[in-house]
Amino acid sequence: MPPCSALLHFNKSFSLHKSASDSQTSYPKTSSWRADKHCCNWDGVKCDKNTSHVVGLDLSSSWLMGHYHSNNTLFFLPNLRKLNLADNWFNRSLSPSEFGNFKSLTHLNLSLSVFAGQIPFEISQLSSLVSLDLNGLLLIKAPVWKRVIGNLTQLRELILDRTNMSSIRPNSLMNLSSSLTTLSLCECDLQGKLKNNILFLPNIQTLDLAANSDLEVSLPKSNWSCNSQKFLDLSSTNFLGELPSSIGNLKSLEHLDLSSINFSGELPSSIGNLKSLDHLDLSWTNFSGELPSPIGNLKSLEHLDLSSTNFSGELPSSIGNLKSLEYLDLSSTNFSGELPSSIGNLKSLEYLDLSSPNFLGELPSSIGNLKSLEHLDFSYCNFSGSIPAWLGNLTKLIYLDLSSNSFSGLLPSSLFNLSNLSTLHLSYNQLVGPLPSHVSGLNLVGLYLSLNFLSGTLPSWLFSLPSLEILYLDGNRFIGEIGEFNSNSLQNLDLSYNKLQGSIPRSISKLVNLTSLSLSSNNLSIMLGSEMFSKLKNLETLDFSNNSINFNNNATYALPNLQNLNLSYSNISEFPIFLRLTTNLQSLDLSNNRIYGRVPRWLGDVGMNSLYYVDLRENWLQGPFPTLNFSSLHFIFFSNNNLTGEIPSLICDAIHLEVLDLSHNNLSGMIPKCLVNSTTLTVLDLRMNSLHGIIPATFAKGNNIRSINLNGNQLEGPLPRYLANCTYLEVLDLGNNKINGVFPYWLGSLQNLQVLVIRSNRFQGRIGNPITKFPFPNLRIIDISNNQFNGPLPITYFEYLKAMMNVDESGVASKYMGENYYQDSLNIMMKGQYIEMERVLTILTSIDFSNNNLVGKLYP
Repeated sequence: MPPCSALLHFNKSFSLHKSASDSQTSYPKTSSWRADKHCCNWDGVKCDKNTSHVVGLDLSSSWLMGHYHSNNTLFFLPNLRKLNLADNWFNRSLSPSEFGNFKSLTHLNLSLSVFAGQIPFEISQLSSLVSLDLNGLLLIKAPVWKRVIGNLTQLRELILDRTNMSSIRPNSLMNLSSSLTTLSLCECDLQGKLKNNILFLPNIQTLDLAANSDLEVSLPKSNWSCNSQKFLDLSSTNFLGELPSSIGNLKSLEHLDLSSINFSGELPSSIGNLKSLDHLDLSWTNFSGELPSPIGNLKSLEHLDLSSTNFSGELPSSIGNLKSLEYLDLSSTNFSGELPSSIGNLKSLEYLDLSSPNFLGELPSSIGNLKSLEHLDFSYCNFSGSIPAWLGNLTKLIYLDLSSNSFSGLLPSSLFNLSNLSTLHLSYNQLVGPLPSHVSGLNLVGLYLSLNFLSGTLPSWLFSLPSLEILYLDGNRFIGEIGEFNSNSLQNLDLSYNKLQGSIPRSISKLVNLTSLSLSSNNLSIMLGSEMFSKLKNLETLDFSNNSINFNNNATYALPNLQNLNLSYSNISEFPIFLRLTTNLQSLDLSNNRIYGRVPRWLGDVGMNSLYYVDLRENWLQGPFPTLNFSSLHFIFFSNNNLTGEIPSLICDAIHLEVLDLSHNNLSGMIPKCLVNSTTLTVLDLRMNSLHGIIPATFAKGNNIRSINLNGNQLEGPLPRYLANCTYLEVLDLGNNKINGVFPYWLGSLQNLQVLVIRSNRFQGRIGNPITKFPFPNLRIIDISNNQFNGPLPITYFEYLKAMMNVDESGVASKYMGENYYQDSLNIMMKGQYIEMERVLTILTSIDFSNNNLVGKLYP
């Protein structure tokens, strides 16, 4: 078949789709091929000038999509010397063995073209190959690899990134051609030890072994020099120990990536000898100590990443010598002290991230010299003082993050004149005063001002920015009304925890792209049933809690994508009717309201397979426990209502249940056995009901129960021994029931138990001495009062209550028992009165043995 006909048939065997190629410069080269022109003039085709044979074919990034069959007409081009099919989509076709027929081939590139299966044996017969690139998902087996090493002696470039070489012995790499200039084996699943001889290949310029996490790499401590090596990437390989100072001998090195390696110790000062370096990445290593001052000798450096390391001390002033630097990342390090003013010498810098170190003081004014900066991140530092107005001179800034510092004073208006600024993040500071009343030319996409002390009214420009997608002003002191919305670009709006008042403007209906709306904890009056919300079809999160809400339950609209709804503390008296059509709801919080009567049946259909959190506590609900779709529920809060009847057996369908709080109702009947059989439940709170019968005995092995509170019921019978299976149990409150038996000494084996309350039951007999060594090691609160215990005081137990003796009072203000969704509460006797503690400090200690028949002295 003539070459031009072969190429036309080849082209017809594939379709052209832009998605088949990832390169931004991709285009369909073959779309211009025409039969009326000789193929030597076609895009991507190269012919021999003397013979007109097709000797080169470059169809990389050409949008080719389809199966590549073994009878493809491309194989009718026997004179091909260079073939490049990279960055196309061959739909996981098996790599054809016919590639081995191109005996004259010197360059073969099949990278990122979605071939599958093994690298065909026949490729190892292409003895003239100088460059081979098979980057992709192919499998290399040992016999093929052996032939590649043995036959392809002319290879200069070998690129096998992301192939599967798990069966290849790393030391076989030493048998590769000594002519190699490029060896790239990134993410190949190489395993085992690799001798450092690979670093001594005489002509190697590029060596990339990155992302082989099971490859044990060692570096030569002496005689390591290579005048040709320019690129070395050993990132994410398995290395232990220190970086040898011999690294400084690689004088021609331009790119060095040693990130995500377990280096220890200090960075050798010889790193300053690598004066040709333009890229240095040491991120996610364990380097410690000070950054050596000779780092300033790397005057060709353009990219420096030291993030997530243990470097400490002051940043050396020599950093200012790196005048070619365009990218500098020192985030998540332990640098401290003041930022050196010499950093202002880095006038080529475009990206600067110093987030999380311990820098102190004010921002050096020399940063105002960095006129090329596009990304500036100083978040989570300890900078103080005012935000300098000269930041407004950095006119190329796209991203500015000064959040989580101690900046105070007014917001400089110059920041709002940065026309290229896309993201401004100033949250978690101590900024005061109003926002600028007027701005112009601002193209912000994200504005984050949460948790400051900003005040005044909200200026109208906030709701008119044409590109603004995220606006977070929560946790400030803004007053007045919410202005009219004149743009529809907003996706996330949070004005919660301010002092806003009035109603929501009807123009909110313009925000058709809104996915999250939070106006919690203001003084707003909201008519939720209003049709103005009917157009917010993309809304996923709605939080109007702690405002005054009214309903128009005659309005018929739906929020079909709503996932999270919080209307707690909003003075509502009925269930919002629009919930009936929210099939994707995940979290529902209507707690602390005045909702009266029975839970409507339709609530069981809300979030049919998605609802994981429901909170209706502190309402006036009546009637039986509602039938919900329990299968997806993780958290159920119905406490402090007036529910009656039994806990339904359908609750056993809640196989993912983590927290169940039905306390302070009028529930009767017995505790369902499935609740104590659960391996997912962490909290069971059924106190202050009228439950009767015995406590189910079958507490499953391996359960995760942390807190059990059954106080104030009519439970009877003995305490089940299977409670000893609750190895994570911290709180056990069984007070005010009719439980009988002897002192549950066997609970002393529970290493995490901190609270034990069995007061006002029918326990009896002697407490006796512990039968295990070191019982109740973490118990801090014990109340066995108002029982029928007798005999001598259990002095021996007191000697073992070490947790009561070794109380750590640091951080008292924030340490309470419980977790995010549920915090434990207790009634504790203090000075002759029961005090209800809504939260229990982790340092609280209490012993109550009163109203028993115990005798003897507390101290011998």
